[in-house]
Amino acid sequence: MSIASNGYQSGFGNEFATEAVPGALPVGRNSPQKVAHGLYAEQLSGTAFTAPRGYNRRSWLYRIRPAAMHGEFAPFEQPRFHNLFGHEPVTPDQLRWNPLPLPGADGNAAPVDFVDGLFTMAGNGYPAAHSGVAIHLYAANASMQGRYFYDADGELLIVPQQGRLVIATELGVLEVEPQEIAVIPRGVRFRVDLPDGPSRGYVCENFGGLLRLPDLGPIGSNGLANPRDFLTPHAAYEDLEGDFELIAKFQGHLWRAPIGHSPLDVVAWHGNHAPYKYDLRRFNTIGSISFDHPDPSIFLVLHSPSDTPGTSNMDFAIFPPRWLVAQDTFRPPWFHRNVASEFMGLVHGAYDAKAEGFAPGGCSLHNCMTGHGPDAATFDKASSADLSKPDVITDTMAFMFETRSVIAPTRQAMDAGHRQRDYQACWAGLQKHFTPPG
Repeated sequence: MSIASNGYQSGFGNEFATEAVPGALPVGRNSPQKVAHGLYAEQLSGTAFTAPRGYNRRSWLYRIRPAAMHGEFAPFEQPRFHNLFGHEPVTPDQLRWNPLPLPGADGNAAPVDFVDGLFTMAGNGYPAAHSGVAIHLYAANASMQGRYFYDADGELLIVPQQGRLVIATELGVLEVEPQEIAVIPRGVRFRVDLPDGPSRGYVCENFGGLLRLPDLGPIGSNGLANPRDFLTPHAAYEDLEGDFELIAKFQGHLWRAPIGHSPLDVVAWHGNHAPYKYDLRRFNTIGSISFDHPDPSIFLVLHSPSDTPGTSNMDFAIFPPRWLVAQDTFRPPWFHRNVASEFMGLVHGAYDAKAEGFAPGGCSLHNCMTGHGPDAATFDKASSADLSKPDVITDTMAFMFETRSVIAPTRQAMDAGHRQRDYQACWAGLQKHFTPPG
């Protein structure tokens, strides 16, 4: 039997209380001697018990069976999904990839679900250090059947590019479409269904501080991503028995345990360690209305803080539809070298700094101090544009995972058939225009 409570609760980081069966939530205490309806009380902690109140993340779950009930874990192999990066020299070259081929593109129609469809592209740090990220792509053509997954190493930021995802979690159900994102907290068990068939997207596995909204500083109290637009699901539960498997990612490795019931059996919960979704089209974009560019940090949606003030473990920024109105200014993103490292993806449309070659579902990597910027065609067009008229950028949604540490590509990403080995040629047409006086 599967019971779902429809709808969402809004607000980033709020304390929520939700029950799929009336009376399942205890009143006035978290762990009564006997929980209503014969349920078990269980706390899920996403931060240290003693973390400051404003940063503490935990939820109390009232479930049919405790999460401890499953068989013994044994190693599980999915060789394309791992944390094997940074073990060989990292090239400073600019790198770009076409979209990850969908299952069946090679003539093999075998079912590939979300877990089997993950392909690790790059990363830095390591889960044991609580620092860094791993960046993955996914391409799948089948829903997860009799299989559940959780990541003990970090929270998962999921960015669909093609096809909706129905993510059934312990704490409720998220339906996420392209141009929306989902965040699954560390340790939360879930299953992914594909209502639209073959699907593709991006995943950032965050080993560091939990994602949060950035401070707004001089912007004031409104703008960028507004807390009320983040949605957390109502309680839902599955009361199912069968021959299922639980896949865990733990310290960079995958493990499998048999489980005789669905682990998505939480009937009620309250707290703030919970999955959530956000519609990127609701982002309130800030920009210049005089000259020059504000720094791209004005496009920041969420960030994972580090131990260095003002420097993130990871930033998630987007480049949505917007108006460019600055006068006497080169309006596209300028040529740039950055102390941070940038992994970029395209969800929808075209990116305004590249005339061609950067397709939806594709990605690029520009590491620390590697020069990058508009290609020759974009530079020529922008240099002669009529700046008396606004440039209205529509029909686009690009994003960036930016980290303070070098993002090391995996060997499989470097050897992949969808890697563009001629990427640097996009700047080959830039001409020398310098004419010294006299």
